[in-house]
Amino acid sequence: MITLHTWTTPNGRKPVIMLEELGWPYRIVPVNLHKDEQFKPEFLALSPNNKIPAMVDDEAGLTMFESGAILSYLAERSGKLLAPEGAARYQALVWLHWQIGGLGPMLGQLGYFSEQKDAAAIAHFAKEADRLLGVLDRQLAASRYVAGEDYTIADIACYTWSHAAAERLKGVLGEKLDNKPHWQRWLSLVGSRPAVQRGMAWEVA
Repeated sequence: MITLHTWTTPNGRKPVIMLEELGWPYRIVPVNLHKDEQFKPEFLALSPNNKIPAMVDDEAGLTMFESGAILSYLAERSGKLLAPEGAARYQALVWLHWQIGGLGPMLGQLGYFSEQKDAAAIAHFAKEADRLLGVLDRQLAASRYVAGEDYTIADIACYTWSHAAAERLKGVLGEKLDNKPHWQRWLSLVGSRPAVQRGMAWEVA
């Protein structure tokens, strides 16, 4: 059995979507970030960086943290959503790491400073968020999915944060989102997948 220790954030939903795509059984242990449960010793034992998600694969005797690493592991273990070799594999990994290092952190900072009403920080991170979403829009002008013509873990990683931008940061980014038609097309395409819908619909009971 796979156990996810996670919460309803963009990073926290990535492995939920992945497991729904695979159709594998799993259970979720919520880690309530509003109650600082990520700092409890029992979670620290799973995730030394105090960040969700963390995953325990009992069958493999493996504990992991970091959403990108978890996606890569599940893809390799299943043989799905990541090519086993060649250019297609590395393109997916390039865009996965691009999301981890750029898109996610910048959108996360923009969301935080928007709540703090920090005008200077909002302007800074809105500009960078717009630039990164523009990079993604141009990539999607040339391919059906983020890393090419096939749906991969790169799409899962980029989708959860793109969805957050479209839903939560519309008031900040405004027409900057409307001016990215290829990104909008892809957002609808990925969002129509049943597994993605189930993963995004997960809420704490």
